[in-house]
Amino acid sequence: MASRKKYIYNPKTLSFEIKEVPVKTVVFRSIGLFLLSLGMAVFYFWIYAGVLKLDPPKTVLLKKKNADLVSKIDILDKQLSAYEADLEVLQERDNDIYRSIFGLNSISPEVRNAGFGGVNRYEWMDNAYVSKEFRDLVLQADILTKKMYVQSKSFDEISALSKRAGEMASAIPAIPPINPEKGKYRISSSFGFRIDPKWGGRAFHEGMDFATNIGNPVYATGDGVVKLVRFDIFGYGNQVLIDHGFGYQSRYAHLSKVTVAEGMTVK
Repeated sequence: MASRKKYIYNPKTLSFEIKEVPVKTVVFRSIGLFLLSLGMAVFYFWIYAGVLKLDPPKTVLLKKKNADLVSKIDILDKQLSAYEADLEVLQERDNDIYRSIFGLNSISPEVRNAGFGGVNRYEWMDNAYVSKEFRDLVLQADILTKKMYVQSKSFDEISALSKRAGEMASAIPAIPPINPEKGKYRISSSFGFRIDPKWGGRAFHEGMDFATNIGNPVYATGDGVVKLVRFDIFGYGNQVLIDHGFGYQSRYAHLSKVTVAEGMTVK
């Protein structure tokens, strides 16, 4: 049987002597040392986890990382909640003040809080372990993003109208069409229901009648473009229709003569 040489120091001869060690002995010793080490490791693990109830170092590290992530998710959740509260204030102010000032309809809650239809936006979270807290955070962020987009579009619309506010104010037909000096005219018929002067009976009058001297100037009640100049024998007589834009039009009827033409810009 093969053997291994081992040098042993002999104190009597003060020299190293060769001693043959069988390979079998070396193998058995190596196996024994390995089993002893394995046993010590198992014993150590049993004491560490079973008796002391301690987690392995790797588990401790993973738990620490998980605790850090949970803490960050909690902070983000609180921040998103604060942002959502601020956005609700802006939405209320937008509906009650800004949009009202410019005559815009308020945005309904159905539009502001509309969900996400169609493709499953969160399919990527179905194929991996994702905590409920993280899933809720992603959903909350998406909803907040959509609400912010709707609010942003509303502000864009208001901004565009505010830039034209001065132009709109000049275009709204809101002044008398004749010189309002006392004694120069009288209102012979107001807007609303009256007795029809031709056919009798109760009828709705869609304008205001200013009685004044023939030839008294008639003015445009707001900036605009002359859309129509026409003479009706049995209707309005000489009439002018002005388009002021922004949904406003005004008609001037029963004129003795007309000094404007279709397509002209008036002030």
